[in-house]
Amino acid sequence: MTAAVETDTTVIKALRKLRMPATQRNRELGLLVFAIIVSTVAVLLVQLGTRDEIDPTFLSYCGWLAGLSLALHIVTRICARDADPFVLPIATLLTGVGVAMIYRLDIAEDRVGWSSLGFRQLVWAAIAIGGAILIVIFLRNYRVLFRYTYVFGLSGILLLLLPFVPGLGIEAGADVWVSVAGVFSFQPGELAKICLAIFFAGYLVRTREALTSVGTRFLGITWPHARQLGPLLIVWGVSLGIIVLQRDLGTGILIFGMFIAMLYVATGKASWAILGVLLAVAGALAASQVLPYVASRFSNWLDAFNPDYINGSSFQLVSGIFGLAHGGLIGTGWGLGRPDLTPLAHNDYILPSLGEELGLVGVFAILALYMVFVSRGIRIGIAGQDDFGKLLATGLSFTLALQVFIMVGGVTRLIPLTGLTMPFLAAGGSSLIANFLIIAILLRISDAVRSRPRVVIG
Repeated sequence: MTAAVETDTTVIKALRKLRMPATQRNRELGLLVFAIIVSTVAVLLVQLGTRDEIDPTFLSYCGWLAGLSLALHIVTRICARDADPFVLPIATLLTGVGVAMIYRLDIAEDRVGWSSLGFRQLVWAAIAIGGAILIVIFLRNYRVLFRYTYVFGLSGILLLLLPFVPGLGIEAGADVWVSVAGVFSFQPGELAKICLAIFFAGYLVRTREALTSVGTRFLGITWPHARQLGPLLIVWGVSLGIIVLQRDLGTGILIFGMFIAMLYVATGKASWAILGVLLAVAGALAASQVLPYVASRFSNWLDAFNPDYINGSSFQLVSGIFGLAHGGLIGTGWGLGRPDLTPLAHNDYILPSLGEELGLVGVFAILALYMVFVSRGIRIGIAGQDDFGKLLATGLSFTLALQVFIMVGGVTRLIPLTGLTMPFLAAGGSSLIANFLIIAILLRISDAVRSRPRVVIG
């Protein structure tokens, strides 16, 4: 009896340590205020570097981001008081730095009013944070998502098919955009990745036993049977279908990579990861031989400085590389470079734009923020109370990590460039909304991990 009481007491102490003390909550507020200050200073330096004067109008617009971020912090402390303290400040800082760079490009290209991408980004940030607030308030128990596993799977597929609906799809390079009443456009694939992450997590929880208990031993690796290979081959086929039909290499790789990562976490079998990598390589090589769109990406990657490409298809890639080289170690300073010389500097190439004006030091600081963000998300997954929460948190975190790797690798010519965006930094409302919804889900899961039920000695 004494031993049982001592064991219960030990469990209670361990659970109490998981709960966030008041000092840690104050630390989050301090980090959030620091992120707001850094974002504001970045905008001020942009104005001084480009105009030698301060424009209070845009600074007042930036107050939206600050106010809503503080509102999300307050709502989180009320509704999810034990949520992770680092996720929101990092997202706020990355969003603020991205707004500052987009605003700097607006000044260079004389974009004002509603045509100003910086102003639009602030509006989208307000909508995104508002959506996150609603998720934190109304998603009291994230496990309810598990009940609708197949609904989310169907929703994800329908979202990916939306660009092919007559009257909705927009022909702009890759077929990934839809227009609503001609007023605004968005990428349904950004929301589809969240729906598919929920579906993959729920599906793998249900089928994990079958995926881990059978297989054939070959070359020191236990390979799955043909029947268990079905889901992997289906997701592989869907990814290739996205690449072929939508001409969107990035989304196809992202969805397949997310599924392989979650599959490995669910089963713990290296054979699944190895097989997934082999299928990804095979699919990429086949696409590069058959599809002109993919073949041109590989040509630009392998031979970017070829005179036949440098003034045409590879001009953007080479221009971004020169911009990074111009920035050097410490950069030219906010507003003192020429990032506007690179096409789509506010979107696909926002990292080279930041690298030119903040230098290698600034790029490393940004990548360090992403690293901390992803590590916190994976930590939330590892500490999860149930398999669904573990897989969902890990899958969403890995998706952001893979997206950053694909974009950084593409603009630095490590891998072929694909059509994705840097999370939180790049201009685009669809991506920003999806990423803040991911934040809200991570906050809810982390709160459940820390505030698990206490043991009652009776």
